[in-house]
Amino acid sequence: MSNGKISPSMMCADFLNLEKSIREMEKYEIEYLHIDIMDGVFVPNFTLGTDYIRKLKKATNINLDIHLMITEPENKLDWFDFGKDDYISIHYEASRHIQRTVSKIKEKGAKAMLALNPATPLCVLEDIIDDLDAVLIMTVNPGYAGQTLVPQTINKISRLKKMYPNIEIEVDGNVSIDNAKKMRNAGADIFVAGSSSLFMNEKSLDQSIEELRNAII
Repeated sequence: MSNGKISPSMMCADFLNLEKSIREMEKYEIEYLHIDIMDGVFVPNFTLGTDYIRKLKKATNINLDIHLMITEPENKLDWFDFGKDDYISIHYEASRHIQRTVSKIKEKGAKAMLALNPATPLCVLEDIIDDLDAVLIMTVNPGYAGQTLVPQTINKISRLKKMYPNIEIEVDGNVSIDNAKKMRNAGADIFVAGSSSLFMNEKSLDQSIEELRNAII
């Protein structure tokens, strides 16, 4: 198993020093930048948008990991600029026709990921798994940063890895150093890191990156 990958949650980043943070992430070879897009309907919050993504694409070559927490994503994919190796995740409950939406993501040149909320069962993957590049296991209910891990999701990661050992697994929600170790042991590959591990007032970003890297080897 290759080393785990880090995908910093950019809604938790210091917006007043964003360029400095991005340069540090490039220095430490961060694999992805996680972009949460919330519409206030699928989840009760609003976050980053299309212009933010365009500016990030100009500012860095780090691949994006775009998490669409929006209703009917199939009707809104054309709003976004996707890169060849960017990940685009949609939620199982957000789209009536998952295969059609996944196909549209791939037609635009990106990689498709299906996001499962803590209470969404793994059985929904049965007839879509062959069309996916990865699965996102939400380890908290989506919508806000700073939530507490839903404990059952660690076992869910393990079960998913046993069911589909070749699929890449991303985890998102309360990815602290201790939780990241548990998630890694369960089979997680990509770690969305926010206020629980990377963006912490008491630690520098480079120190936080190093600690998380060591936790997900």
